[in-house]
Amino acid sequence: MDINEAVDALGGLAQETRLKVFRLLVRAGFNGMAAGDIAKAVGIPKNTLSSHLAILARANLVQARKEGRSMIYAVDLEGTRALLSFLVEDCCQGDPSVCGPLIETTLATCCSE
Repeated sequence: MDINEAVDALGGLAQETRLKVFRLLVRAGFNGMAAGDIAKAVGIPKNTLSSHLAILARANLVQARKEGRSMIYAVDLEGTRALLSFLVEDCCQGDPSVCGPLIETTLATCCSE
């Protein structure tokens, strides 16, 4: 991930509703949630949610899949992993072996299929 992609991803999260949606989807795990359920849980209209989800998707933080008539949204693991890795790539004097396993273990545990 380059710095511009990181800025886009962080910008996607730098709004209260989008951060709530992202955290909700992190808790939902791989199965994700239907758009209507997300709107209900966050307490916003579906059309407002749609624009927030589009911003998060462009930032590679969420992805959608169609199941029947529903759109199911889940955390984009690769995009989230890339952002977390970017944020800690210089930790411990640039030794990625210190923080890398933490990211892999956390994402594998919370968001595995």
